[in-house]
Amino acid sequence: MAEKKKTRPLVSIVIPVYNEAAIVERSTRELVEQLDRKGWDYELLLSENGSKDSTPEIVDELHAELPRVRALHTSEPNYGKALKNGMLDARGTYVICEEIDLCDVDFHTRALRLLERGDVEMVVGSKVVQGSRDERPLTRRVATRTYNGLLRLALKFKGTDTHGLKAFKRDRLIAVANACVTERDVFASEFVIRAGIMNRKVVEIPIELHEKRRPSVNLYKRVPKVLKNLGTLFVEIRIKNRNREG
Repeated sequence: MAEKKKTRPLVSIVIPVYNEAAIVERSTRELVEQLDRKGWDYELLLSENGSKDSTPEIVDELHAELPRVRALHTSEPNYGKALKNGMLDARGTYVICEEIDLCDVDFHTRALRLLERGDVEMVVGSKVVQGSRDERPLTRRVATRTYNGLLRLALKFKGTDTHGLKAFKRDRLIAVANACVTERDVFASEFVIRAGIMNRKVVEIPIELHEKRRPSVNLYKRVPKVLKNLGTLFVEIRIKNRNREG
């Protein structure tokens, strides 16, 4: 039985996808079914980026068949650029950044409730805050904690997580997205960190993490590009800000 239709404005859900032919169709259809049951006014943006498998064709077919699904394409594999393009192309009052292997509608519901309250502008789904449950392999859990520790040490980040699920008020956070200077995985981190620097009201909520597949990009192959972008971010946020204050 469908829930009573919510009287909230349009919600945009942005999902970067790369080499996800194995799950993108099933996950999209399941998500659309859940959202339709909620009765929300929504659009689903599948932001494909440089896939080498049949993901681009599948995304285009879903776009053609499902009225609320839109396909975006970026020519190179670049998670951050795909995410940012989706944010900028979103038409909703509220924007939710999702992952195709998660599609956590419970997070959507809790995050929107906070945003609609009026005193919060961004909600981050944390994998490590108290109350969360992360069922990924140990290596990935350790990598997350190491990476977030590096953000706290190098950039004075005060939260517990930056990458993954987040929701925000579009009119308050698009300027933050446009101010970001990094791409790839680090863009998601810069977006959250810069939101704090630009005095947006950010809160974290716990999530339960159950992935549907192994990562589409090898963890160790990502390290050099992540470190390079973190260096760029350190210069931009710590050194340039210090010079401006001086």
